[in-house]
Amino acid sequence: MIRISTIFVGICMMLVAASLGMVLYAIAGVSGYESAIVALATLTVMILYNAVSMRIKDRNESTGQITDLSRGTADLARQVAEFGRRLALVESKIASASSANQERIQTVVGEIGELGALVKQLATSVASHEDMLTAMPAPATVSAASAPPSPTVKAVAVADAPLAVKDTVTPTAPVIVVRPEAAPTRNDAQFTAVVKNAIADNRIDIYLQPMVTLPQRKVRFYEAMTRLRDDKDQVITADEFIGPAEAAGLMGQIDHMVLLRCMQVLRRLMVRNKDVGVFCNMAGATLANAETFAQCIDFLEANRALAPSFVLEFKQSAFRNLGPIESEHLAALAQRGYRFSIDHVTDLRIEPRDLADRGVRFIKVPASLLLDPKHSSNSDIHPADLSDLLGRFGIDLIAERIEGERAVVDLLDFDVRFGQGFLFAAPRPLRPETPANGGASNPPAKELAKEPAKAPTDPNGPARSASSTPARPEPPRSTGNAALARRATGPN
Repeated sequence: MIRISTIFVGICMMLVAASLGMVLYAIAGVSGYESAIVALATLTVMILYNAVSMRIKDRNESTGQITDLSRGTADLARQVAEFGRRLALVESKIASASSANQERIQTVVGEIGELGALVKQLATSVASHEDMLTAMPAPATVSAASAPPSPTVKAVAVADAPLAVKDTVTPTAPVIVVRPEAAPTRNDAQFTAVVKNAIADNRIDIYLQPMVTLPQRKVRFYEAMTRLRDDKDQVITADEFIGPAEAAGLMGQIDHMVLLRCMQVLRRLMVRNKDVGVFCNMAGATLANAETFAQCIDFLEANRALAPSFVLEFKQSAFRNLGPIESEHLAALAQRGYRFSIDHVTDLRIEPRDLADRGVRFIKVPASLLLDPKHSSNSDIHPADLSDLLGRFGIDLIAERIEGERAVVDLLDFDVRFGQGFLFAAPRPLRPETPANGGASNPPAKELAKEPAKAPTDPNGPARSASSTPARPEPPRSTGNAALARRATGPN
């Protein structure tokens, strides 16, 4: 595009040439033809001069631009060389750091390999000991007077105090649970009368069994289990009295008394450990009874500050058969901050979203149900994926009824975080003289019985009791490779 200055210069040259021709024609008396030739020649000279001057100017400008471009290219090459030097320095540093990290990784891998070998030796040793102990005949009851203490097998008294149990439960020997003898057969009317008398005389005992974290085996929760005693101090388990008590409408009274005792136990446990919690069982009949539930919810409302550590537990069958009234009462408990747990799980047909919406935060599944391939083939989800599925909805999976070390190893592959069973500790009762109401003042410092609970007396024979082995002082704990090596090689 022609610049405006060039057009202006051309017009000026034409005016100058025309003016020169007019002057020659008018003043000098030159003919018009000659004046026109002179004007045209003058215009041509000016055009040539202008073209030559502009070309010289453009050449000078191009030379300056080329010089500037050369200078810029040289600067750019210098900067690229500097960046290359810095990049080479960084690469050398990265290579040295990578070699150092590789050496560290190789050292750690070697140590992990040694630990893995020690763990395999430990697992082999434990499995062989367990097989030997399984093959040994175990008597049903042990006499305290005739049975000498054994250095390898310890009889665990059912009344050991769970408050005295350390945070980390490390069983060193298999546990033998001494079960009471079967109570005499009673009909429904007699059994109902026994339950009523036990409630009236406050013969309701609370047994606590710890739930531990896996694999650390640190006590995180306690489950409160209810037992009744008849007039002869024979223990009646929950499976025996729940049916007659629900038929007679007595479960509400039992649950209310158990709630008082469990809340009292939780307060005493939290004095020592703020992270501990208590699972308290509640029957579905209590949710359906409006009068009894009103008493329970009033008490729970007064203690809602402890709601994060107090978990109400229901059976899977009761939770599936909740009616409108029970669901409304359950929602009232959830609004007050209480969490729920489901136990007595018989199948893995679980809807975690629905359970989470209702306030369920724990599900207790028997270890046999998780590890049995027959049950996993009939369920909607593989047990190995159950913990991850429940965790997406904020529900923790608890494996209960764990009785062997092999089950613990298999459950760790399923990413189970909590465990419960006789392998860790047997249920242990509170002291009988512990008050049942929550308003007792100055309770004793230790909550649980110091002496083992006695087995029921047989009217046709001598009384039998569990033999107690004198406690040995614990050896100092070792950590790291030394502890694993010591455990793998066995006790000295």
